Amino acid sequence: MNKTFEMTPAMRIGTDFLMKMLYAGVPMGPLKLLGVRGRKSGKLYTTPVALVIKGDERWIVAAFREVGWVRNLRASGQAQLMRGNQVENINVRELSYSEAAPILKTFLRRFGLVPFIPPYFQTTAKSSIAEFEAEANNHPVFKIVG
Repeated sequence: MNKTFEMTPAMRIGTDFLMKMLYAGVPMGPLKLLGVRGRKSGKLYTTPVALVIKGDERWIVAAFREVGWVRNLRASGQAQLMRGNQVENINVRELSYSEAAPILKTFLRRFGLVPFIPPYFQTTAKSSIAEFEAEANNHPVFKIVG
């Protein structure tokens, strides 16, 4: 069974640090702030995310399973990617399990060394695509389409 998301004190400190750096406009590789409107409140919620980038294509992976931003993004299909005063309005499409599997594998290959990510996965970067297809049930993946 995958671990249920729990914001630990260490994660809170790391998240706060990342958010401050990204709000200040500090480039941090594939990290961006994802801004999504609440499906009920309409309030803009932000969280740091690590994009998977291949060529001109980009994806957002729900590393910690179906958390609030996932439900909000699924409902609206649109969000903002932010760093400093740069704001990009995006539209997304949620991928099928078979489409998501190779993106999840790439995500774990690139970010699996971050200590708080692997406990949320039953797969490793060496797992088969079939195993990642099963894992996709727990980790929605959104392709940025515009």
